[in-house]
Amino acid sequence: MNELQAAMTPDTLPKRIVIFDGVCNLCEFSVNFIYERDRDGKFTFTPAQSSLGSKLLQDYKLNDETLDTVVLVKNGRAYTRSSAALEIASELDIPWSFLQLFSVIPQFLRDQVYDVIARNRYRWFGKKESCMIPTPEIKARFVEQPPPFDGSTKL
Repeated sequence: MNELQAAMTPDTLPKRIVIFDGVCNLCEFSVNFIYERDRDGKFTFTPAQSSLGSKLLQDYKLNDETLDTVVLVKNGRAYTRSSAALEIASELDIPWSFLQLFSVIPQFLRDQVYDVIARNRYRWFGKKESCMIPTPEIKARFVEQPPPFDGSTKL
């Protein structure tokens, strides 16, 4: 358990959690990409396969069995597909934050492109047998266990 997790309660969950497919090579690349362009350390990460990832997906009524999108949980709201990617990009270092300009494209069109990539991600980029093993630096920004449940709070 890292420092971030030790102090975590439902009220102190990180403000920006990126949930990703831990066995997808493209997703691993994306986590590394975000990490390297987030100098302020705004984003934390959890694999969809972790207990926290699973819990958050359940809380936001996203099916973890057929999940084919990155999910950003930010300030109590879940973003998926192109909206998640653009919301993440909007908070990355310059010039990457300018990618948010693509939000002027209608979401249904952005999501169509996103879906083609998502459907083919294993074929084009490969898949691992188990979840990614992050470097120690990135690992410090991972949260994998849900906070203690007291029965009165929803994540």
